[in-house]
Amino acid sequence: MKEKKESLVYIQTQKAIESLRHYFQDELAKELKLTRVSAPLFVEAGTGLNDDLNGIEKAVSFNASNKKMEIVHSLAKWKRYALKQYDFHIHKGLYTDMNAIRKDEELDDIHSYYVDQWDWELIIKKEERTNALLEYTVKKIYKALLQTEKYITKQFPSLYKVLPPEIYFITSQELEDLYPSKTPNEREYEICKKHKAVFLKQIGKELKSKTIHDKRSPDYDDWELNGDILVWYDVLEIPLELSSMGIRVDKETLLKQLKIRGCEDRINKKYHQMVLNEEVPFTIGGGIGQSRLCMFFLKKRHIGEVQVSVWPDEMLKELKEKNIILL
Repeated sequence: MKEKKESLVYIQTQKAIESLRHYFQDELAKELKLTRVSAPLFVEAGTGLNDDLNGIEKAVSFNASNKKMEIVHSLAKWKRYALKQYDFHIHKGLYTDMNAIRKDEELDDIHSYYVDQWDWELIIKKEERTNALLEYTVKKIYKALLQTEKYITKQFPSLYKVLPPEIYFITSQELEDLYPSKTPNEREYEICKKHKAVFLKQIGKELKSKTIHDKRSPDYDDWELNGDILVWYDVLEIPLELSSMGIRVDKETLLKQLKIRGCEDRINKKYHQMVLNEEVPFTIGGGIGQSRLCMFFLKKRHIGEVQVSVWPDEMLKELKEKNIILL
């Protein structure tokens, strides 16, 4: 096993974070033809624009201008609405800095109450809602990751390359077939350890075992045409999810998936009506974790080393004993 080099010191880390973020977002925008836009920190409750995640997490909310507002969980649905409002055209898209609060998150080395990611969305034709386009787009994003790794390891010689030249594609059903006796997390561990960079497709759909690999909201990704970018993180020896993405629902898949999840009551919300009436464009989009990306490329052991958040006292004590100081 390759010897791990000493990680960056504090000031170097701050410089590396800034450098890495700017470089990657420029590469992403270039590969996918994206324009940077401003985005909301909060949206009006009840419109359907907020990301419902797994459907059980509650958004942080407050009242303003006689309306109930919610801090976003992500901008998965807002982006599609914004593409219409900003009059974007076919094969053009947007990206933005998304900052969220997920107060129900279970904290650990890679999860925080504070979520920061690049949210992006690209307009496609209806006939392009295919697996071929999904994989083509994933390869474009992976190319940006490879270029970023090349750049950051040249800027900071204490870092080293780990990404393979190509990303490996597999569906959640194929993964279950490979490891039928293992849990979804154990399957991700095995496939990532073997291939180092994996795009795991079809998250949210029911498997032959009558289970699902992982939960996914029924009203933004098409479960047949979505997936997660996973990389093997040698510092913690775990699979690390860098991105969740997919081709978005059309009216047929929206109705089908809402019924499967028992969420038909969402149909009358503003966003869902726009999808049903085809008043928003057909799109592909996703989120790419900024802190996750920094943690991965800068070889950090805890996400709190690259972002500021709140942590339990016992966690802080344990990390301090390991000489891991959080921001």
